[in-house]
Amino acid sequence: MAAAAKVAVAPGTPTTTTRHRVSTTLAVSSATPTTVRLSSLQHKQEAAASTEVVAPAGVRAKAMVTPPLACMWQEVQGAGDWRGLVEPLHPLLRAEIVRYAQLVEACYRVFDLDPRSKRYLNCKHGKKQMLQAVGMHGAGYAVTKYIYAAPDVAALHIGLGRSCSKSRWIGYVAVASDGEAVHLGRRDILVSFRGTVTGSEWLANFMSTLAPARFDPGDPRLDVRVESGFLSLYTSDDVSGKFTTGSCRNQLLSEISHLVAKHKDEEISITLAGHSMGSSLPLLLGYDLAELGLNSYPNNGNGDGSIPITVYSFAGPRVGNLEFKDRCDQLGVKVLRVVNVNDPVTKMPGVLFNEGARVLAGRYELPWSKACYVHVGVEVALDFFEAGDIACVHDLQAYIDKLLKCTDDITVGSDSTMDEGGVRGRVIASMFEPWRWQMAAIRAGELMQALGI
Repeated sequence: MAAAAKVAVAPGTPTTTTRHRVSTTLAVSSATPTTVRLSSLQHKQEAAASTEVVAPAGVRAKAMVTPPLACMWQEVQGAGDWRGLVEPLHPLLRAEIVRYAQLVEACYRVFDLDPRSKRYLNCKHGKKQMLQAVGMHGAGYAVTKYIYAAPDVAALHIGLGRSCSKSRWIGYVAVASDGEAVHLGRRDILVSFRGTVTGSEWLANFMSTLAPARFDPGDPRLDVRVESGFLSLYTSDDVSGKFTTGSCRNQLLSEISHLVAKHKDEEISITLAGHSMGSSLPLLLGYDLAELGLNSYPNNGNGDGSIPITVYSFAGPRVGNLEFKDRCDQLGVKVLRVVNVNDPVTKMPGVLFNEGARVLAGRYELPWSKACYVHVGVEVALDFFEAGDIACVHDLQAYIDKLLKCTDDITVGSDSTMDEGGVRGRVIASMFEPWRWQMAAIRAGELMQALGI
C-alpha cells in the first residue's frame, strides 16, 4: 500500500478522475472525494506523535495539541463543507467520526438476535440502561426515545407472512447531557440507526425504483426523488406494532421537535448517523427536517439562524437523484460519507446509472439522467480489504478499528469536562464477543445481496 495519500478530484466532468499526491491541506467539497490510505494516516500520526514543542510555560507538549471541540464545533459539523479538515484528516474531526460511529455501533450491540427472546429483533435494554449496557456510560448522552420502523412490502406480492413487515427497533434518539454540552459547545440532538437485519428490510433494499419524496404537502417537489424502499421504511405505519406510535418519520419528527422546543434557549445541533441501510434514513430525515423548517429555533429564541443538521454516513448507499442532492445542498444539510472503496454496498443502488452516467462529455445531458442515483455530501474514502474476511469491507467495527480509532496521539486542549485521566476516547473493546459473529453473518448476507448473489 502506498505511503502517500490518494486524492480523487472531479475537476468538472463527472466521469473524469485525476489523482494527485498531496502533502498539504486540501480544500474539499462534495465534488472532491478524498481517499485516505491507512498506511499514510498511520505514518502521519507517528510523525506527529514524535514531534514535540516547548510550551509557553516551559512544559514540553506534543505538536498535535488541538483546541477544545467547543471552539470549532461548527467547522467539525460541516459549516465549511469540511474544507481543510479531510486531508489530512483533522484530529478533532477524526475523533468525532469515531465517536459517532461508536454511537451507531451501539445499535448493533443492544439489538436482540436471539429468536427465543421476548425482545427478539428489538432492543435488549431500557432507554436509561442502553448505553451503559454496552460500556458507554461515559458517552454523555441520555436516550430519550426508541425508534421503530418497517417498510410496506405488500406491493411485492411474493407471499410473505404478515410478520415480515412488523415494526422493529431500528435506532434511538438521544440528547447531550449538561456536561457533554459544555464539552461539545452546544446541545447535540443525536439520532442513530442500525443497518439491514430483518426480511422486510432486505426487501426494501431491492425496491430500487425512484419515487417522489413529497415531504412538504405545500410544495411536494415531484422532481425530488428517492429510493422507494428507503422511503417506505421511513414513512410506512404499522398500526399493529407492540411498541410503535406511528411511522418512523412521525416518531422522529415529533421527538426532535420536542427536544428543540425544550432546549430552545441554547445553541443546538442535530446530528444524524447510521450504517449501511441505516445511512439512508438519516439523509431522508435531515432533508425532511430542513424542508419542513423544523430545524428552526421556536420564535427565533436563539437568533435568526437555523439549527445545523449534520449527517454522518458509514458505508451508506445512494439515496436519491440529482434533484434530491441539490435540494439537500440548498437547504444546508451537511453530509459526511465515510466509505471503504472496496465496499460494494456504497456503490448501490445505481451501479450503472449514477452521477457518472448523467452527462456526455461533461455537457450533454443524457435521456436517463433524471433516473440516475447521485451521492450526497463530502466523501472520506478509505481503502482496506482482508482476503480472509470479505465481510470486513462493510463491517462498521472494521471501519472503526482499522481506520478511524487512532486517537491516542490526540490531546484536546483545556476542557473542564475531560474524563478522568484525560481520555475522551470511548473505544468499544473486544472484537470477539458473540454478537459480532451474528452481525458478521448479517453483513455477509448484505454483501451477497449487493453483489446480486
